[in-house]
Amino acid sequence: METFELRTPRREALVRLTPALAELVARKNWRDGAIVVFCPHTTAGLTVNEDADPDVAADVVDIMARLVPRDPGYRHAEGNSDAHVKTTLVGPSLTLIVAGGQIQLGTWQGVYLCEFDGPRTRKIWVQWLKGE
Repeated sequence: METFELRTPRREALVRLTPALAELVARKNWRDGAIVVFCPHTTAGLTVNEDADPDVAADVVDIMARLVPRDPGYRHAEGNSDAHVKTTLVGPSLTLIVAGGQIQLGTWQGVYLCEFDGPRTRKIWVQWLKGE
């Protein structure tokens, strides 16, 4: 398993992971198979979404804040229940196909860490699954 860390910029943000994952695939010379990308945190998750227009990431953060408000009377004493709920909605892991040494994504797609309780230093775990 490979691990890397990144520092998120603010309490809620979508942070691009595609370049870091592509660099890891190239450095490890992974050719054909898949990577499982896992975020071992309960207040941050992972998603694949549009990577061409940064307004999409901002819109995702904005709508999540409206769907799951920060303080509508949650019982959790730490004051970050909204982050836990948002992370449950996006999930902690992705499986991405690698072919010819390239992560296979759609034309407009990119991989993002979804930060909901930052800024923090987050770990990302990546497991290589070799193809046949």
